[in-house]
Amino acid sequence: MSKDKKASVLIIEDDSYISDMYRIKLESEDFEVATAKDGIVGIKMLEKQKPDIVLLDVVMPKIDGFSILKTIKRNLELKKIPIVLLTNLSQKENVEKGFELGADSYIIKAHFTPSEVVEKIKEILEKK
Repeated sequence: MSKDKKASVLIIEDDSYISDMYRIKLESEDFEVATAKDGIVGIKMLEKQKPDIVLLDVVMPKIDGFSILKTIKRNLELKKIPIVLLTNLSQKENVEKGFELGADSYIIKAHFTPSEVVEKIKEILEKK
């Protein structure tokens, strides 16, 4: 990541309270942030903006996060974008499914503060 350009994050999350909380936290850490309230809008934004990283909820209306993740990983232009699943689904089979589908990280909302999520994002982007 170049020091001149802000890293861009796309948050795909249907809960506006959670989306706003992460947007505000990331912007305070000098990230450029876009949000999408559902997977259909999220995929369109992804194709158009090609963010540096995506925070993706799993349980959403229209298209769930696992389906979005599959779509992203099948797209040659998008598949290298790191994806962080940010969800309350903590069952082992969901975590395994997320990684099998290509997620770079799986964060259970209730177990991490926004600051810890930002640190995880920075860690992933440094490796990129």
